[in-house]
Amino acid sequence: MATTAAHIDVHAHEEDHHDHDHEQSFVSKYIFSMDHKVIAKQFLITGIFWAIIGAAMSAIFRLQLGFPEADLGWLKPLLGRWISETGQLDQEFYLALVTMHGTIMVFFVLTAGLSGTFSNFLIPLQIGARDMASGFMNMLSYWFFFLSGVTMFISLFLETGPASGGWVVYPPLSAIQTAMPGSGMGMTLWLVAMVFFIVSSLLGGINYITTVINLRTQGMTFSRLPLTIWAFFLTAIIGVLSFPVLFAAALLLVFDRSFGTSFYLSEIYIGGEALSNVGGSPILYQHLFWFLGHPEVYIVLLPALGITSEIIATNSRKPIFGYKAMIVSMLGITFLSFIVWAHHMFVSGLNPFLGSIFMFLTLIIAVPSAVKVFNYLTTLWRGNIIFTPAMLFSIGLVSVFISGGITGIFLGNSAIDIQLHDTYFVVAHFHLVMGAASAFGLLAGVYHWFPKMFGRMMNAKLGYIHFWLTFIGIYSVFFPMHYIGIAGFPRRYYSFTNFEAFSGFTDLNMFISVAAIATFVGQFIFLFNFFYSMYRGRKAPANPWKSNTLEWTTPIEPGHGNWPGEIPKVYRWPYDYSKPGAEDDFIPQHIPFSETLESNLPHENDLIALEKEDAEAEIVVDANSGH
Repeated sequence: MATTAAHIDVHAHEEDHHDHDHEQSFVSKYIFSMDHKVIAKQFLITGIFWAIIGAAMSAIFRLQLGFPEADLGWLKPLLGRWISETGQLDQEFYLALVTMHGTIMVFFVLTAGLSGTFSNFLIPLQIGARDMASGFMNMLSYWFFFLSGVTMFISLFLETGPASGGWVVYPPLSAIQTAMPGSGMGMTLWLVAMVFFIVSSLLGGINYITTVINLRTQGMTFSRLPLTIWAFFLTAIIGVLSFPVLFAAALLLVFDRSFGTSFYLSEIYIGGEALSNVGGSPILYQHLFWFLGHPEVYIVLLPALGITSEIIATNSRKPIFGYKAMIVSMLGITFLSFIVWAHHMFVSGLNPFLGSIFMFLTLIIAVPSAVKVFNYLTTLWRGNIIFTPAMLFSIGLVSVFISGGITGIFLGNSAIDIQLHDTYFVVAHFHLVMGAASAFGLLAGVYHWFPKMFGRMMNAKLGYIHFWLTFIGIYSVFFPMHYIGIAGFPRRYYSFTNFEAFSGFTDLNMFISVAAIATFVGQFIFLFNFFYSMYRGRKAPANPWKSNTLEWTTPIEPGHGNWPGEIPKVYRWPYDYSKPGAEDDFIPQHIPFSETLESNLPHENDLIALEKEDAEAEIVVDANSGH
């Protein structure tokens, strides 16, 4: 009966979408669209815009760090009064650049650009749904993100400068409007932007969860979901549970800033005068922020890992190794990500006994991560590997995930972390394991699903050049940072010229800056390839990568509703690659077992009888419903 009801609902859904697919205006089709594919493109292109701004900021402050005596007067047309008459970068503005770079890259690029793009684009296509559960909520999620971006962008042009104090905006710098120039209106706009962003994330996350649970096509059980969908599903759960805590932290910060409360403030002196705030604690803010902040690592990382799972299996022409273990490891990461937040607070005066508990949990979370790495390597082992740009970026992700993950074991040890916490060792660790790995997953996803998004192929040669420049550049930037971090190089410092102890590392610091700027410039190859291929690229075939998942069964450029006719039914898991006895080295999910007798396993032959029963039930339903 459940099957029959589902089938009737599919027909009803089809009629709704055929009615909806009438001629739309440009505004309703491309601006205020409710089509999940258009919304995904909006997230992607907005994310690319913010990536350019965020990466340009890092290039500017790396110029300052690598060449502290250099004349940066040529940047005056861009930065105005933030470049002094002597050509030096303003010290207050340096801290603002660091703050905005972190905020933009973590939230606007890696969260919205990655999850917003690929959760939106792939969930309905890969589970066999016409669209998201709520197209209107989906549209709102993008426009709240857009509003958040506009608010943050406006803050860049304030006379007092954008928010300062690091991307974590710790009190008291963020809680007292007179603490420094970036604590004023810039910080207020930062908080407003983050509130809009949280609303966007919650609208999107609720939609993703509802869609995966309720709108899977006939036969698409949870055990047949692609690992991409498992990753997006669990990411949405993490976001829905953790982002409200950041909202609470921001709300209390607004109260302290504007209404005289003392949630985070106590015994503060400014210019020798005591403020009236008593009883609060900035450590409370740290607990609230990192309760989101550590799950946020996996909000950006899990989608990248899901994308990598799909691409590695497809381009190895092998079934993914340990499908169930991969799901269990993601479930483990989802659970553990909520109970390790205080490892960011080992230097805050945390009780040593409590610190040892968080240290133990932090080291445990390495186990499911190691399971994923092992399964990736085993899938690659003796595979018939096709080195597409997407595959190279996926393998690159595995590489930087291993490198960054190993350094995480050092930082997870509270005794070692106390020495390394405020050094470049931490910068190198989280940029590799969170920034580079997630960015590689984002780029891999763009190269792989570009044909489905735009109906054209990206230039592969430019993709190879882009990969090697990025891969070599990333390691050239962050590998030496571990070394200077162990030597004690402190992070967030404006200049190291006054420290005799660090004079021996001047050349290495300069090399890091040159590598960072070169890596930034290399990304313009991708930008050219992306936008040129969108209009002038070679027309894409229906299934260019010979992949098994349902999105490749739609027309090359699917309309709103995805499938013009009936939604395909699913009979098998998504990783039937190079199956012994099969004619081709891939068998898509919608191919019944009755059509692949030569390659079926014994238990799969038993499912043929169920196929016949379902077909007979459908005939009855069609007759009764008048189709």
